[in-house]
Amino acid sequence: MSDRHFDELATRFAEKIYGGAKGAIRLAVLQADLAEALPDRPLRVLDVGAGLGHMSLWLAQRGHDVTLAEPAEPMLEGARQRFTEAGQHATFIQAPWQELLGQLQQPFDLVLCHAVLEWLAEPAAILPVLHQLTAKDGWLSLAFYNKDALIYRNLLKGHFRKLRKERFAGEGQSLTPQRPLDPRELDAQLGEHWQVESRSGVRVFHDYMPQEFQTKAELIDLLEMELAHRRHPTFTGLGRYLHWICRPT
Repeated sequence: MSDRHFDELATRFAEKIYGGAKGAIRLAVLQADLAEALPDRPLRVLDVGAGLGHMSLWLAQRGHDVTLAEPAEPMLEGARQRFTEAGQHATFIQAPWQELLGQLQQPFDLVLCHAVLEWLAEPAAILPVLHQLTAKDGWLSLAFYNKDALIYRNLLKGHFRKLRKERFAGEGQSLTPQRPLDPRELDAQLGEHWQVESRSGVRVFHDYMPQEFQTKAELIDLLEMELAHRRHPTFTGLGRYLHWICRPT
């Protein structure tokens, strides 16, 4: 299995990942967590696997110096266009994570790694690189696809055969990640090099709602409730994605 890039799926990625309530909730939780954790001063920011640059643009608009690294040219071009339309400046690097240490000379105050690990052949291999890219007094914003939530959703749907065979990976053109992460395994892999300071669930209830209730619900109410319950000790672990803010130790 190799790392998955999105050269041919940029448009579909934009529609599925950031379109509608799912994308709005995702951005709202990530932004709320970062706004709470970060100091009120300009930071040097690196977005690893930046995709279409949604989070990077938000950070640039808040006065931070942003570098976007993305291996898929169509995705990076979409990010460039997004920044141009918003009148914001950034540095754009077309490169996979394996090449970043050779191209970047100084560590960054904040490193984003959102929805990247679950697309890698060996997710744990990126963690030492992220550590070297992050300043000693910096932050790592790590968001990943939650295996626990995927199992729970399949339980609710009665997909017991799929669960018995542990067939969790998406196939073909699917945007279901190829390697959903077990949060306990990731916690152990972070080990002595990182301290997880905050943990939030992204979409802790929205994706489990019956379709008719999703349709009826107002987005403002969904956002309010997701933000209010993202760190609830019972509900956090149900998030389709988990967002951990980490500090180097």
